[in-house]
Amino acid sequence: MSKSNKGAAMSRLHQVARLARTSLAARLLAHGFYAGQDQIMLSLHDEDGQTPGQLASRLGVRPPTITKTINRLQAQGFLEKRASDTDARQAHIFLTESGHDAIRAVEKSVKKTEKQALKGFDKKDLKQLSKLLLRIEANLSDLTLIDEEAAADVEGAAEVEPEAEAEAAE
Repeated sequence: MSKSNKGAAMSRLHQVARLARTSLAARLLAHGFYAGQDQIMLSLHDEDGQTPGQLASRLGVRPPTITKTINRLQAQGFLEKRASDTDARQAHIFLTESGHDAIRAVEKSVKKTEKQALKGFDKKDLKQLSKLLLRIEANLSDLTLIDEEAAADVEGAAEVEPEAEAEAAE
C-alpha cells in the first residue's frame, strides 16, 4: 500500500460513521432525543429493568456517561429508576409509558437513516458489507492484540532511548 493510502480505509470508515451518527441525530432530535439516548431506549426495549452498569457494559460506554443520559431521559419522562428488590443500593431502569410510546419513533429514525445510507445496495452488496463490518468489529474487539502492540511499542521505545542518549553525548 502506498504511503498516501495508509489509513485511508480507517479514515473513510470514521467519516461514514460520523455522517451516519449526524444523520440519525437530526432525525432523533425531531422527536426530542439527543444522540446516544436512542441506544439506551432500544436496549431497555429489548430488556427492561437493567441496571446502569448493565446498560454501560452492553453499550460499551463508561458508567458516568450512562448515568448522565439516564438522568436526562428520566427528566424527559421516558425512563424511571426503581430500587432493586434484593439490593437497596442498586437501581433498575425501566421505560415509562411515554418511553414505550417513543420507541416507535426511535426505530423509525434508525430505519430511515439506514435506508438512506444503503440506497442503491443490492442484497449481495449488503451481505458482503455485513461480513466485512463483522470482521472489522472482531479485529477491533480483540483486546489481546492491542495489549501486545502496546507492549511492543514500549519495548521498542526502550531500545531507541539508549541510542538517542549516545547520539546526544557525541
